[in-house]
Amino acid sequence: MNAVYLTESDVSRLVDMPAVLTIVEECLRQSAVKQADNVPRMRAAAPGIILHTMSAAAEYLGYCGWKAYTTTKSGARFLVGLYESATGRMVALIEADRLGQLRTGAVTGVAVKHLAAESANTLGLFGTGTQARTQLLAVANARRLEKAVVYGRDAERRRRFAEEASRECGLEVEPVDDPRYAVRDLPIIITATTSRTPVFDGHDLAAGALVCAVGSNWRNKAEIDIETVRRAARIVCDDVAACKHEAGDLFPAAEAGVFNWSQAVSLGEVIGNPLAGRSSPADNIVFKSVGLAIEDVAVAVEILGRAETAGVGLPLPF
Repeated sequence: MNAVYLTESDVSRLVDMPAVLTIVEECLRQSAVKQADNVPRMRAAAPGIILHTMSAAAEYLGYCGWKAYTTTKSGARFLVGLYESATGRMVALIEADRLGQLRTGAVTGVAVKHLAAESANTLGLFGTGTQARTQLLAVANARRLEKAVVYGRDAERRRRFAEEASRECGLEVEPVDDPRYAVRDLPIIITATTSRTPVFDGHDLAAGALVCAVGSNWRNKAEIDIETVRRAARIVCDDVAACKHEAGDLFPAAEAGVFNWSQAVSLGEVIGNPLAGRSSPADNIVFKSVGLAIEDVAVAVEILGRAETAGVGLPLPF
């Protein structure tokens, strides 16, 4: 049987956020019990281009694979390659921009499910791009929200984002013109920006807040400040090893001596043992996500299965 090529439109038709939330939660659970092996992102650069590569093997699924993408001034291009573990045969090549958006949002949705205070039903969101939209969509699918407050630097983009996200997520989304209004008195804060510097002051956080920082996977970029990390009773990572490799949000706090990597736990550990997460409604928690290839592979396996059932995809000549 030939490998199959699946396009962005195929991915959008075949899988949705509720399905990806379930897939990612199980993926993280399996990773915590060593049924998956994840290799952190590596980068190769030349003038005008960066090649990013990451890979993983999912023993529990019987597949392994990689994600590779390039970033240039014209944007980013993503592909996932999927292999059958038993034979080593490539079974799919998948355009992976939408796939990545969904799985990145889903990880935050899973984190909110397991780490936010039980009463949390409002959210502050930093960012008005595609990633911010899937973050909000994921949390709205993982937990019943009443309202979201969104801040971005561009007033028109904020307004347009709020209107569109309100319709898509079925809840009130309010644009605000001051970052403090997206933090103060809110139990869930999500940062999904391209900022190199902190987007809010950690002193403004309410007691018991969960902060999900997802925008940075570079050592020299931090969306949250040292105070936010200092106030956290628990630091939870999508994967501790991956965060030690590239979580710029945590390095300044570690260098300042207010955080030690031995304190960090993986989200998979929390899924398997809730005691590893929130111990009190008053606890502040930081969840840091850098994105894992094992998530891409797990979602790709589901997409491939649905494509085979639907008869979707272009056969490749190998």
